Amino acid sequence: VQLQASGGGLVQAWGSLRLSCAASGRTFSTYVMGWFRQAPGKEREFVAAISRLGISTNYADSVKGRFAISRDNAKNTVYLQMNSLKPEDTAVYYCAAGPLLSSRHSQYTDWGQGTLVTVSS
Repeated sequence: VQLQASGGGLVQAWGSLRLSCAASGRTFSTYVMGWFRQAPGKEREFVAAISRLGISTNYADSVKGRFAISRDNAKNTVYLQMNSLKPEDTAVYYCAAGPLLSSRHSQYTDWGQGTLVTVSS
């Protein structure tokens, strides 16, 4: 599946952004979807994941209570609502598709190109 992430930008601390990831093809609902991020000089880290029908979600501890992942299978799109943003959330955010609800990036087989989120203090 091909993935296209969008919605990044510059936001002040405590602000909000919503990222979107549009998928091509008619098999979107068969994939678990995840969001990962990579800050400059750091390794890619897990942010959130959502099951095929959106029933189950999983979050990194660092974003619990602030971020929310959702999906619309009719629109082949997964979202990441980010609230109360902090400067340490600054990173390139990637969406990914895979077979398992996992926090491990190796479990995801298809990746979008990334969208940059910059949070100013």
